[in-house]
Amino acid sequence: MSARAQPRTHLPRAEDFLLWPPAIQPYGFRLVDKLFAHRVIRCSGAPTPLPYGDEIAPVYFADGVARDVEAFMDRNFISGLLVIRDGAIVLERYGLGLGPQDRWSTMSTIKSMTAMLVGAAVLDGAVASIDEDVTRFLPELRGSAYDGVTLRHLLTMSSGARWNEDYTDRNSDVNRYSKSMADRIPGGVLKLMASLTREHAPGTTFLYNSGDTFLLGAALTRAVGMPLAEYMSQKVWRPAGMECDAFYTLESEGGQEIGGSRAGIALRDFGRFALFVLDDGVIAGRRVLPPGWVDAAATPAYAVPEPPVVDITHYGYSWWLGRDVMSALGFAGQRIDIFRKEKLIVVTLGAFPQPPYAPAGDHDRRAEVAAFTQALRAPG
Repeated sequence: MSARAQPRTHLPRAEDFLLWPPAIQPYGFRLVDKLFAHRVIRCSGAPTPLPYGDEIAPVYFADGVARDVEAFMDRNFISGLLVIRDGAIVLERYGLGLGPQDRWSTMSTIKSMTAMLVGAAVLDGAVASIDEDVTRFLPELRGSAYDGVTLRHLLTMSSGARWNEDYTDRNSDVNRYSKSMADRIPGGVLKLMASLTREHAPGTTFLYNSGDTFLLGAALTRAVGMPLAEYMSQKVWRPAGMECDAFYTLESEGGQEIGGSRAGIALRDFGRFALFVLDDGVIAGRRVLPPGWVDAAATPAYAVPEPPVVDITHYGYSWWLGRDVMSALGFAGQRIDIFRKEKLIVVTLGAFPQPPYAPAGDHDRRAEVAAFTQALRAPG
């Protein structure tokens, strides 16, 4: 006997997360917590106010044409734009259905945030040194390609493990990792990482590997003795007065947080985290990160052989680095830029069409975001 009909919500397939067409991206990126197992990063309930300054109206050039903020939003499928200068918001825009309280997928920008928590664990004494072997915290990796790999190697994407980060290939390592999360297989991602082979000696070669940051987050969880989401809440989210609860996705129900991708955060809280970095890891006079940690994170560890964006040249502690900028970069247009000397923060969230859906001859949206950001640095 059939069940009685009732209204149901249709959700996009979680395992296709990296392969969604443009019509699904803006919807799916707002409800990642409904597609994957997740754990909440609790805020304090008493948000720290972000003051507003005089609004700016930047003009930048793309394809030889002067363009304004509205053109920037329209041409590049921007869902969120936040500019903070000298501690005050000078530009804030929402698009593609995103609202101030909505959590948008961080994609890989969460890698840079997770890396900062390693510094907190060093200050707490839970991690004696980032040169400790990852197998000390994750003995399941002994005998794998991760023997002799340190936390520093994971921070700098130099584990030496063979890895394919091709988002368009369903059989790539990153899509196998993504499917394991979608299927919510307990221990599935760790098992996948333990199965990898070695391609280079640890610490010799830069290779972008989302799995490395999963292992970094898992090692950190073991080191501090609590879920990564709770540690982020204790160290940053509650003390910094974040406005909204955030979340980490999990590899399975009740399982390990995914430290390197698809967490969910509200736009202004992206900005508050950037302010935490800009303030050298100090919140309300209390040091959360060791002295010099942010400087170390912003020190080039490796030149990037194929920079993902025109203004990026190097990689540090899970931060992309260019001239005077620390950047957190994520799939489909997510970006946090911190210009420490200028006390300037730029957050852009987007839904860039991905292959094979990007039109032939389409413009380089990442390069256009960089051009827009550079225009914000101009006097006046």
